[in-house]
Amino acid sequence: MKLLYFCENFLTKKKSHQTNIMDRFSFLNAAHTSFFADLYDQYLTSPDSVEPSWRSFFQGFDFANEYNGSPVEQLSNAYEGSAETAKLAETVKKEFAVLRLIDAYRTHGHLATRTNPLIETTGTNSELSIEKYGLSQADLNVTFDAALSINLPKSTLQQIIDHLVNTYCTTIGIEYTYIPNEDKVQWIAKYFESKSNDLSTDQQKHILEKLVEAAAFENFFHTKYVGQKRFSLEGLEATIPALDAMIDAAATSGVEDVVIGMAHRGRLNILANIMQKPAQNIFTEFDGKDYADVADTFDGDVKYHLGYTSEKTTASGKKINLNLAPNPSHLETVGAVIEGVVRSKQDKLYPTDFSKVLPVALHGDAAVAGQGIVYEIVQMSKLRAYQTAGTVHLVLNNQVGFTTSYRDARSGIYCTDVAKVVAAPVVHVNADDTEAAVKAMLFALAYRMEFKEDVFVNLVGYRKYGHNEGDEPRFTQPILYKLISKHQNARNIYNARLLENKVIDDAYVGALEDKYKAVLEDNLTAAKATEKATVIPFMQKEWEGYHIANAERMLQTYDTKVSRELLDDIAPSLTSLPEDKKFINKISKLIKDRYTMYYETNRLDWAMGELLAYGTLISEGFDVRFSGQDVQRGTFSHRHAVIKTEDTEEEYIPLNNIKSQNGQMRIYNSHLSEYAVLGFEYGYAMANPKALTIWEAQFGDFSNGAQIMIDQYISAAEDKWGSQNGIVLLLPHGYEHQGAEHSSARLERYLQLCANHNMYVANCTTPANHFHMLRRQVITDFRKPLVIMSPKSLLRHPEATSTIEELTSGSFQTIVDDPKVEDKNAVKTLVFVSGKFYYDLQAEKQNLGRKDVAFVRVEQLFPLDNEQLKEVIASYPNVDDYVWAQEEPQNMGAYGYMLMNFNLVKFRLAAPAPAAAPAAGSSARSKERYAHAIAKVFDKNL
Repeated sequence: MKLLYFCENFLTKKKSHQTNIMDRFSFLNAAHTSFFADLYDQYLTSPDSVEPSWRSFFQGFDFANEYNGSPVEQLSNAYEGSAETAKLAETVKKEFAVLRLIDAYRTHGHLATRTNPLIETTGTNSELSIEKYGLSQADLNVTFDAALSINLPKSTLQQIIDHLVNTYCTTIGIEYTYIPNEDKVQWIAKYFESKSNDLSTDQQKHILEKLVEAAAFENFFHTKYVGQKRFSLEGLEATIPALDAMIDAAATSGVEDVVIGMAHRGRLNILANIMQKPAQNIFTEFDGKDYADVADTFDGDVKYHLGYTSEKTTASGKKINLNLAPNPSHLETVGAVIEGVVRSKQDKLYPTDFSKVLPVALHGDAAVAGQGIVYEIVQMSKLRAYQTAGTVHLVLNNQVGFTTSYRDARSGIYCTDVAKVVAAPVVHVNADDTEAAVKAMLFALAYRMEFKEDVFVNLVGYRKYGHNEGDEPRFTQPILYKLISKHQNARNIYNARLLENKVIDDAYVGALEDKYKAVLEDNLTAAKATEKATVIPFMQKEWEGYHIANAERMLQTYDTKVSRELLDDIAPSLTSLPEDKKFINKISKLIKDRYTMYYETNRLDWAMGELLAYGTLISEGFDVRFSGQDVQRGTFSHRHAVIKTEDTEEEYIPLNNIKSQNGQMRIYNSHLSEYAVLGFEYGYAMANPKALTIWEAQFGDFSNGAQIMIDQYISAAEDKWGSQNGIVLLLPHGYEHQGAEHSSARLERYLQLCANHNMYVANCTTPANHFHMLRRQVITDFRKPLVIMSPKSLLRHPEATSTIEELTSGSFQTIVDDPKVEDKNAVKTLVFVSGKFYYDLQAEKQNLGRKDVAFVRVEQLFPLDNEQLKEVIASYPNVDDYVWAQEEPQNMGAYGYMLMNFNLVKFRLAAPAPAAAPAAGSSARSKERYAHAIAKVFDKNL
C-alpha cells in the first residue's frame, strides 16, 4: 500500500513547482494507481518478470526508500519546496542515469572493443559518453546503488565504468540486448558481469599446449610440403584450444556426441588436434598415394574435404564421440547436413533430451555473410521438424574472402548479423587473446545448454597466406598483408603473457614444441613407408553390417512382399477415423473412399499404396522420416498422412496409430526451402540407415534450388568419401499442360549424374511398384539414394491402381512388359516408355484399335536392367520398329541417356521437338505438341 499511496499523492498534487518532476514521470498518468501496487508486488516477488522500464522505475523507488523518511513523506515535503527532497530527486535522477549508462554498455559496448588484432582502436564510442546520460566528471567519485545491477556492491561511477569496460569493451564484445526474452538477456548479463574470469595455472598450461600443437602443425607442413594447399589455420590458431575447451566442458555437461561441420580452412589442423586423426594418415594423403582396400570405383577426395569420427576421453575422464562431417568446396552446404545428422542421432538415441548431441558449425566470415543457405539453416533452428536444441556457430573470421575485402563481402557491420534473425547472441573475440577465445566458446556452450538455442562466436583473426599457400595475397590486399607480416602469432603472444605472469619458464614452450614435432616426424617416417593411403569411413559404427553394392547387386530382385495379415493390421488406421474427434466432411469422405478401395473394390490408388508401404515398414521396426513443402497433406491433396481436427487443428497421424506399432512416422511440412531442407534430410539419412528418409519437392523442378546438394552429396558422396546414403527424393513430374515451371523434374539432369552404382533413378507407373520400391530401399544391406519421378495426374488416374495381391506377392519390377498384348507375334512396333506417358499411349492405341503396337515400361532408368530388356525384346519375334517415346522435349528427359546406355536395338524417337523451356505456356500449344509426339509413336513417317 506504500507504493499506492505514493502514486496517488504524486499524481494528485497540482502545485506549479511540481512541473519538472511530473514531466519526468508523465508516463504514470496513463495508468490507474492501483495497477502500480499490483505491479510492484510482482516486482518484489520476481523482478525479472516485470517489463524492463517498470523494473527500472521500481529500482528508483527502492533507492529513494533507503533515504531519510518514507517516500510519501519526502514527496509531500517536495511539494512544499523541501531542499532535502530536491536533493533526493537529483540523486534518484543520477541513479537512473547510471542505469541508462549500464544499458548503453550492454547494448553498444561491442562497438568499442579491441576485437580486431590488426587494428589499434580507441575503445570509445559516443553512445558510451557519460555526458550523454546527464553525468559529468564530477560524478566519477560519487557512489551509486546502480552498481548492484551489475553484481557489484555500492560503487563509484568510475568503478562501475571500469567494470563495464572490462566486461564489454576489451578483446570480447557481446551483442545480445536485441533478444526479446528478458530472462535470456538477464542471464547473459549476469554471466559476463559476475562470472569469474580467472583460469587456473593448469588450464593456462593446457591452453598453451594446444596452441603449440596448432602452430607447430602448420609450421611442420609448411616446411615438409612446400607449396601444397592446406588452407592453414595460421592467424586463427586460437580455434584449437577454444574448441578443445568447449568439447571438454560439453562432456562434463552431459553431451554424448559432437557433430562438427566446416569448410576447408583449418580442417587439417582440427582433424589432427581435435579429432585425433593420426598424422600418418594425413601425410599419406599429402603424398598423393592411391587408396588401399577399396573398390576401383572409389576415387576419394582432397584431404581437406574428408570427414572423420573418433572418441575422445577428456581430462575429467569423460568420453565423448566426435564427428567431423565430410564436405565439398561449397562452403556452407555442410551446415545443413550436420543438423540432419544431429537430429537423426537425437531421434534415435536421445529422444527425450536433445541436448546430448551438439552441432558445431564452423563458418568463414565471407561465407556466413554471403551464402543464402546460412539464413535457411538459421530459420530452421526453432522449427519442430528441424530443431536440434541449439547450434554453436564459430566463425573463423580471417577478414577476407578469397581475394575479396570484407567491405565488399557484406552490407552489415558484422558478418554474423544473420544471427539476429533468430535473436541469437553473438560474441566477437580477438583471436590474439586465446583465453578470451576459450571463454567465448565456454559461454556459447553454456548458453546452448541453458536455452537450447543457437549462439554465435565471431573469432576475428587473419589469414597468414593467400587463399591457399600458393597464392600471393599482396596483389589484392597489400596494406593488410604488411600488417600481417609484422604481426606476432597467437602462440608467441600467449607464451609471453604466461612468462610475464611466471606461469611458465623460458624452456617450457620449447619442450612442448620438441615433443610434438617428434611425434609428427615419427608419423611422417611411417607414412613414407606406407604404400597406400587408408580411408577411414565417417560414422563407421552406425554403418556396421552395410556394404557398398555394385550395379549387379542393385539389379537383384529383393523380397519386398508382405503378408495379408500385416496389411490387415495397418489398413484400419488408414480407413477409419477416431470417433471422439471431429473432422471436416471432405476428410471423412476421403477416408470412406479408402475403406471402399481396400475392403470392397480391391483397387488401391497411389496414396494407399504409398501409405501401406510406410505402414509395413513401421510395423517391422523401421522409422519413416519425411519432410518437404506441404508433404503432410501432399501438394496434390492425395496423401493426408496428417489429418487435422476441424475445431482445434489437433494433429492425428494414422500411421502412428497402427495395431503393430514398432517404429515412428515423423512427417513434417518444411519451411519454404529446398537447399537446406534437402541437406538436412541427407544428413538425417547419413546417420541412420535404419530409417526411410524422404524429401519431397512441392513440384519436381523445385529441386533446382537444391542442386548443390544433389551434385556434391547425393550423386558423388559414395565415390568421394565412401559414404552410403539412402535418401529418397520424390519429385512430381508429368506434362499436364500447366506451363513450363511445373511439368518437368529435369529427369535428364539426374541421369547425367548417374554412373557406376551411385544411385537409383525411377519413374514408376503403379502403386504396387512404388510400394515395392520404397520397401526395397530399407530391407537391403546397402543404401543408395533413390530419385523418383513421382506422378501428379496418376495419383487419381483410374488405370493407375493396384490390388492387395500385388503387394502380398511379387517384387519391384525394373521393366514391365505390356499386359494388354493378346498376340506378341502380331506386334510390329515395340515402344519403350517411362512413367505417366504410358497411359496416354495406351489410350491412343485403344482409340486407334491398333494391335501391332506394344509398350514396354522402363520403371527403373538407372541402373538400367539390360538383361530384363533383352528377355522382353526376345519375346516379340516380329518387331521391325523400335521406339523410345517420351513426353519431354527431345533435348530433355531420358532420350540422351538411352542413346548412351540402351544399345540392344536401334530405335527411333517419338517426342516433342527440342526446346529451351520444358513446356509451352499456352495449354493449347502444349496439347498440340503433346498430341504430335503421341502420333509419332504410331506413324514412323512423322
